[in-house]
Amino acid sequence: MSKFSRFMKANKVEKKNEMHAPTDSLMDENGEALKWEFRHIGSKENEELRDSCTMEVQVTGKPNLFRPKLNTSQYLSKMIVASTVSPDLYDKELQDSYGVMTPEDLLFAMVDEAGEYQEFTAWMQKFQGFTKSFDDKVDDAKN
Repeated sequence: MSKFSRFMKANKVEKKNEMHAPTDSLMDENGEALKWEFRHIGSKENEELRDSCTMEVQVTGKPNLFRPKLNTSQYLSKMIVASTVSPDLYDKELQDSYGVMTPEDLLFAMVDEAGEYQEFTAWMQKFQGFTKSFDDKVDDAKN
């Protein structure tokens, strides 16, 4: 038996998809909010999403010195899109019905109440394993 046998993939717990209703404005025939299906994203996929939403900004008063800055809003919307199994946010017919052309714009059109969207992003962060929200981390950094 290998000294690493407990770390083999066969022992890794598989994370299951979850259902969640991000908005009350989309309902079924019984008046129940429609539940969407979400999958967990892996660490590598998450890093690729973060990198795609990070830009270099110049440090004030320091020519030729830059620091990375994450566009948090863009990152969260891309995380939600990447996690969504159903409905298919890439579906052209669904996008056309809302008059949008990208999955991120469709997300904002479908979950169009600001409060619901904030609650949805908080739920998504917990679902993806982030125990503190980005706002909490910002507050911690300020203190």
